[in-house]
Amino acid sequence: MKRLQIKTAQNININFTLANVGQRLAAFSIDNVLKFIYCYLVFYSLDISNTSGIATDSWSTKAFYVMLMLPVTFYSLYSEILMNGQTVGKKLLKIKIINVDGFKPNTTDYIMRWFLRIIDFNFFSLIFVYLFSLDINSSQLYAIAMVVFFIGKAIGFFLIILTKNNQRFGDIIANTIVISLKDDVQFSETILEDIAINYKPTYPNVINLSDNDMRLIKDTFNNLDKSSDFGTLIKLRSKIEQVANIKSKERSDKEFIRKVLKDYSFYTQNG
Repeated sequence: MKRLQIKTAQNININFTLANVGQRLAAFSIDNVLKFIYCYLVFYSLDISNTSGIATDSWSTKAFYVMLMLPVTFYSLYSEILMNGQTVGKKLLKIKIINVDGFKPNTTDYIMRWFLRIIDFNFFSLIFVYLFSLDINSSQLYAIAMVVFFIGKAIGFFLIILTKNNQRFGDIIANTIVISLKDDVQFSETILEDIAINYKPTYPNVINLSDNDMRLIKDTFNNLDKSSDFGTLIKLRSKIEQVANIKSKERSDKEFIRKVLKDYSFYTQNG
């Protein structure tokens, strides 16, 4: 497997294992099984044409079909935002999206990544939607759908294989990568702090940070704790406040970062 090494401003090297094309294809397949199940339940189990209140003219019916496809169209976007860089498929394959600096992507990154699927998939989906609006019989339509589907995914597939960091076009523009979390157990052990039984946390919003964020914070802080680089400490504290949406209540940046590490351990261990 390919590995990506991120060098922080303090020359600390942090290694991530990149998800390979097989893992991403398997996750994609699982997600599409869920999409197909949804489509089957909607288009075959329900008799939409006879649903009360729905117009029966062809254009209104097709417009209603398109509306029913919105959950499928936006599936990866809302899943990745709500599930911290994962879809159901990615979660089962233990892979997730992070940005190239090692931190959690923001909502804009997810939107850009999703929107740019138009290059390697969604453009072909739009072609299918256009063809669906025409008077084409079902057998021809499904044949075209399969061709469009495989052409669209082939572009993303080859980009993942050929790019240095296994990135499709949306990843490249949004500065995101997909990493493997299969060593997550050992990884979590390295970020947990010893806390007292009666420990009381101060910053509940630390749960907005991911394990990867905490590893980066802890490695950086451990290096800074041995030095007097107060300028970099300020930058680290500001970054934590920005990403986690919290404000320091401590007397010093070092106390704040130690508190964040302990609070994260508290919420991780206590669910």
